Amino acid sequence: MSLWAWDSGIIAAVSLYVVGAASPGPSNLAIMGAAMSHGRLRALAMAAGVVLGSQFWGLLAACGLAGVIREALWLMTAMKLAGGAYLLYLEVQSARQAARREWSPPAAAEPGKDGAWRWLLKGAAMHVTNPKAILVWLSIVTLALPRDGGGEQAFHAVWACGAAAVAVFCGYALVFSTAAARHGYLKLRRPFQAVLAGAFGWAGLRMLFGRGNLA
Repeated sequence: MSLWAWDSGIIAAVSLYVVGAASPGPSNLAIMGAAMSHGRLRALAMAAGVVLGSQFWGLLAACGLAGVIREALWLMTAMKLAGGAYLLYLEVQSARQAARREWSPPAAAEPGKDGAWRWLLKGAAMHVTNPKAILVWLSIVTLALPRDGGGEQAFHAVWACGAAAVAVFCGYALVFSTAAARHGYLKLRRPFQAVLAGAFGWAGLRMLFGRGNLA
């Protein structure tokens, strides 16, 4: 296996991952909302959770367990129901925020029950309960593997995509937690939360009632 073959496989896999990760979706919108309404610390915690959830599926795919999970219909169905229900829960939360006329942002460093760990778990739950993630990672790992073998390259792709995920998701958290972004959010809070509710609702219903393959 040539060095170029190794590099091209990793580059192709990371490119595919970055395009998907940076595209607008429930995870990115949730991080944006957390950053603008709850501050940088909580948004970064949610971004870290999203990265950990993504790496969880990536490692399963690299270890070869993805095929086993994909064939376990009952497990895929349970994950699909859990993921869809969680997204609909997020829809309700965003809809409630959109319906509120008066709102003031909490202190960014406010301690207590709504701390960083809770936001990290929220971010992780968005990926761990999403069965589509394992199918995406199957494509990424397959793309990274060279024709002449070398299964360790799958793990290289996972780590490389993990580094890209940190840059993408934490980048969203940092950019949208700026004073300018928070000021804009105060003006557009209700329509933004309405859009967020719509995105979560669409994704949740698609996960619950989507026909055919989950990919």
